Amino acid sequence: MTYDYIITGAGPAGCVLANRLSEDPDVRVLLIEAGGGDWNPLFHMPAGFAKMTKGVASWGWETVPQKHMKGRVLRYTQAKVIGGGSSINAQLYTRGNARDYDLWAREEGCEGWDYRSVLPYFKRAEDNQRFADDYHSYGGPLGVSMPVSPLPICDAYIRAGQELGIPYNHDFNGRQQAGVGFYQLTQRNRRRSSASLAYLSPIRDRKNLTVKMNARVARIVVEGRRAVGVEIAGDNGREIIRGEREVLVSSGAIGSPKLLLQSGIGPADHLRSVGVEVKHDLPGVGGNMQDHLDLFVISECTGDHTYDGVAKLHRTLWAGIQYVLFQTGPVASSLFETGGFWYADPDARSPDIQFHLGLGSGIEAGVEKLRNAGVTLNSAYLHPRSRGTVRLSSSDPAAAPLIDPNYWEDPHDRKMSIEGLKLAREIMQQAALKPFVQAERLPGPKVMTDEELFDYGCANAKTDHHPVGTCRMGTGPDAVVGLDLRVHGLDGLRVCDSSVMPRVPSCNTNAPTIMVGEKGADIIRELPPLPPAIFANERNDTRPRARAEVC
Repeated sequence: MTYDYIITGAGPAGCVLANRLSEDPDVRVLLIEAGGGDWNPLFHMPAGFAKMTKGVASWGWETVPQKHMKGRVLRYTQAKVIGGGSSINAQLYTRGNARDYDLWAREEGCEGWDYRSVLPYFKRAEDNQRFADDYHSYGGPLGVSMPVSPLPICDAYIRAGQELGIPYNHDFNGRQQAGVGFYQLTQRNRRRSSASLAYLSPIRDRKNLTVKMNARVARIVVEGRRAVGVEIAGDNGREIIRGEREVLVSSGAIGSPKLLLQSGIGPADHLRSVGVEVKHDLPGVGGNMQDHLDLFVISECTGDHTYDGVAKLHRTLWAGIQYVLFQTGPVASSLFETGGFWYADPDARSPDIQFHLGLGSGIEAGVEKLRNAGVTLNSAYLHPRSRGTVRLSSSDPAAAPLIDPNYWEDPHDRKMSIEGLKLAREIMQQAALKPFVQAERLPGPKVMTDEELFDYGCANAKTDHHPVGTCRMGTGPDAVVGLDLRVHGLDGLRVCDSSVMPRVPSCNTNAPTIMVGEKGADIIRELPPLPPAIFANERNDTRPRARAEVC
């Protein structure tokens, strides 16, 4: 069997591509996913996220020892399920800062990927419960809604931020990013709105779309200077499937460079060192890796103010019944619904710290759980200068890759991460949180100097699971794909996912990855780009505007 398009990986971008490309009934599309289906109810319950970081539907990978963090090895959860990261993440809907994308265009040579050019694709994807303005839309595939189960400690956190001088922000994806407030979530009808549910479920009956799960792509088949198909490894052994038009790689910022490398596409010296035949020497493959590193404060609460107590059996059962009957309560919470963006460096181009308020302790794998009810405030530095790599450990496609985010290689990253942690500690000490917070337990009152905080970070930091950049889009010698997402030097092969982002956006990366899928689908179909965004103050708009009443 042959197809017009073969898509490797049913993550956020892959699901978008499968939907948009199969809109043409004359095009045959194959979507290949190494993982299984999202049939387990945990994938659809918002609070199921807490189980996902502990290994459900993931590859079970980890980093190499981080040489700038005293050799620390970090757990590195990467999804292995249809929907990819959108099926296991905390469902935060964030797009980053407008300047992120303007830098892509201005400094990375990615013309046509500036903020005004990509905003229409964010909006096309969106079905927003509350907002419909210059920045938001409704009617798209992806459900976006407000939290339904916030706790009083969430409002206290927002007040605490304001006491510290951080303004309230009702929409982090609107006119400005800075501030504290509630995140919008990729949820619809109080259920997770993953890329699988949003883009694939409504079209699964299309006769020109085939979805093949539990099938790992071992390599891209290259003949001469053209990709002509893929070799997959499944329950029935190996099979070559040919693609008449293009192979579209959408396996994520770790999986996509890994697939290119094991297909012989990448730095020739590295490929030879692991015994892979060089098909196309492309130095940038697997380089330029960027990620957000997360430090956190955990405080003990004065009472049962978070969801930690739900772990008790009778409360777990009641929470499940409450969600099934009324779709409310702890199970309806993503557990990280409140947060914000602010500055560790006052001179930063845009907010460089992101906060996530976790409604408990030990929510994520590897994070300490308190005996009594606790609350967690994560802080992540958003503008890392450090660059890492993804490399092969052997020529065996089934072998885990060597993931090296190279955290804190640049001393500036380390300094700003520690400043962000200090900000998080200050927020937790504000008067508004006094009725809820008894005392800080981690890092704890004995950890005060920058060197002590560095040691704490080395021992406790975790990834925010936002890797990008390993198949960088651009025009320079280290670029892997062009602005049309074609792999430099080869025909019939494109990459379309978070790996093409030249710089990591200042946010969670699910929504930007879906945007890349939306814009990439139009590029592949050779459709004209959506018109660039125009804002209200730039239009000759004669519609009546609401006027403030003067008392």
